[in-house]
Amino acid sequence: MAKDWWRGAVIYQIYPRSFQDDSGDGIGDLKGITRRLDHVASLGVDAIWLSPIFTSPMADMGYDVSDYRGIDPQFGTLEDFDALVARAHELGLKVVIDQVISHSSDQHPWFKDSKKGGTKKDWYVWADPKPDGSPPNNWQAVFGGSSWEYAPERGQYYLHNFLIEQPDLNLHNPEVQAELLDIFRFWLDRGVDGFRLDTVNYYFHDPKLRDNPAMEPDPERWPPVSTYDMQDHEFDKNRPENITFLKKMRVVMDEYEDRTLIGEVGEAPHRALGLMEEYTRGVDRLHMAYSFDMLGPKFSPAHFRGKIEGFFENAPDGWPSWSFSNHDVQRHVTRWAKYGTEDGIARLAIAMLASFQGTIGIYQGEELGQTETEMEYHELTDPPGLRFWPENKGRDGCRTPMVWDESTNAGFSKAKPWLPVKPPQAARAVSVQEADAHSVLAYYRRVLSFRKENPVLRKGASTFLDLPDPILGFIRDDGETKFACYFNLGPDPVTLKADGELVGPCLAATLEDGTLSLGPNGAAWLKL
Repeated sequence: MAKDWWRGAVIYQIYPRSFQDDSGDGIGDLKGITRRLDHVASLGVDAIWLSPIFTSPMADMGYDVSDYRGIDPQFGTLEDFDALVARAHELGLKVVIDQVISHSSDQHPWFKDSKKGGTKKDWYVWADPKPDGSPPNNWQAVFGGSSWEYAPERGQYYLHNFLIEQPDLNLHNPEVQAELLDIFRFWLDRGVDGFRLDTVNYYFHDPKLRDNPAMEPDPERWPPVSTYDMQDHEFDKNRPENITFLKKMRVVMDEYEDRTLIGEVGEAPHRALGLMEEYTRGVDRLHMAYSFDMLGPKFSPAHFRGKIEGFFENAPDGWPSWSFSNHDVQRHVTRWAKYGTEDGIARLAIAMLASFQGTIGIYQGEELGQTETEMEYHELTDPPGLRFWPENKGRDGCRTPMVWDESTNAGFSKAKPWLPVKPPQAARAVSVQEADAHSVLAYYRRVLSFRKENPVLRKGASTFLDLPDPILGFIRDDGETKFACYFNLGPDPVTLKADGELVGPCLAATLEDGTLSLGPNGAAWLKL
């Protein structure tokens, strides 16, 4: 695989708690993932991305790390991890792991020492209370309330952009930076092919602790569920010092062959695209930035065009990573249900995504056309859902176990799973779809094979076409091959003038005498 294997790659996200339980405790584990890697490889993807597997109290399901060099016993051991990497590489799959370095767990030895004013007293962000005892400023936490928590041991507040149990590391401290870079080397030496950097724009805070300004109200979602979204986060994240640290990370990555850095940019739309461009510009920062821009409710030609066109206009030497679903958002088949049938949206979505310029991500179960699980409050484990129910039902609905067959718990576990497997999800099991040549799973394989066989879809430039809603159209051109790509984002048939020859796994598409007809959620590729 080429040095720039990541450019235009297809990365399959595995949520370890919910992929396959081989230990029998109802929680997915590394041995289970290793056993199921043949399924992932059969899709024709290039890499897997593992959500956090490090030692953790699991206050935020692994995004609160208490040992950056250890595997949580729920998932297995370092030896199990090494075996997983070896098997993935045998199958031709690269391995990308999450790195959560903007914050740790409050159970990490570093934080316990810092709280006591020990040798690591400046490894976290501490600040004095105001004279009246209130927090140092107006910064809000993503999961609700102030992002400051008072610690009587020090007589100071500490910063936590997420849960109280997730104190923010002080990356202004060179010692902290050096330790984090050494952790990177630890995993690179074990054969990891890259890192997905959680909340990459949260690494630095404003040392002056200036208040954030108010956010301009968005009429589509105002008032928001959380007060966090009422602020424009100018000072608690998105700081210019981040660029210098990204360059240090890139130096470490370049010490190894064929490795990649993917940064998750979690930010409001008015700033997200600019950060993606800034963080991937040139050859000394991130290889690519992971976008949330396509993980929301918007489903229109103008939206998708604006994000892709806007990125490459402003960062022609940068590179994006696009996804429609992940472990943090409602599954897209449910999210976009009003635009077609479940299977129709599932097929259209991968046809579009596989045609977009950039690297693309698939979230486990997406290849089955999996839908969001309807959760009851007593079934929840996710902090935002527990706190903001029912306006925010949390992220458990997209994290329910992978469905493999028609046995107990859909083959995920012989024990009661940590989240329920319900009939609507179980009906989409891998075994059921393997037996159907017309299933969503079969279509995913055809589309991903088509993308792999045609370099123009991985690396070709994009030129968007001015077409009436709900048609999205663009040309992909790599200098040798030209494809026109057309997608009907609506539930009704459409026609348009088009030239070329129909190729690939088109959906409900016919071309006669220069007229292209697309059925509901239809898709077509025309070789020009």
